Amino acid sequence: MAAVKEYSVEEKLAALVRLQKIDSKLDEIKILKGELPMEVSDLEDEIQGLHSRQTRIEEEINGITEFIEQKKNTIKETEVLVKKYEKQSSTVKNNREYEALTKEIEMQELEGKLADKHIRDANEEITEKAKLLEQTKKHIATRETALNQKKGELEKIIADTEKEEKQFSKLSGAAR
Repeated sequence: MAAVKEYSVEEKLAALVRLQKIDSKLDEIKILKGELPMEVSDLEDEIQGLHSRQTRIEEEINGITEFIEQKKNTIKETEVLVKKYEKQSSTVKNNREYEALTKEIEMQELEGKLADKHIRDANEEITEKAKLLEQTKKHIATRETALNQKKGELEKIIADTEKEEKQFSKLSGAAR
């Protein structure tokens, strides 16, 4: 059986004091780092959310652009139909046929005007989305600058304290 060394009270107290100093030094290093690791993590999460917002806005703009193209096609179709009905109206045989074609022409013209209105509204919405996108990009840039600054501070502190922290961690583990 291995012999267990008995330590005197003085040796035990000296070891306890050393351990306390090591733990205090580790606490000082943690305090020196402060909230920086959490701030860096929060900034990274915020930037990720902003990138998601940017992607969503870009997708919305693309959807609105497709909507505008559909409405432009609708306008072209209504113009073709109006020409067709106007041509037919010159060859009508009775009043009823003429009135039906006139109403159809009016209907197609209204359809075209409605499509124009939708295009104007969509263009206004694109303008608003573009402004929002630009604001989001600026916000991302400022947050990334802050993140890089915080990361730099944290890396400097870690570089300054890493050697000490390893040394005291080893001592702390050995002393326990």
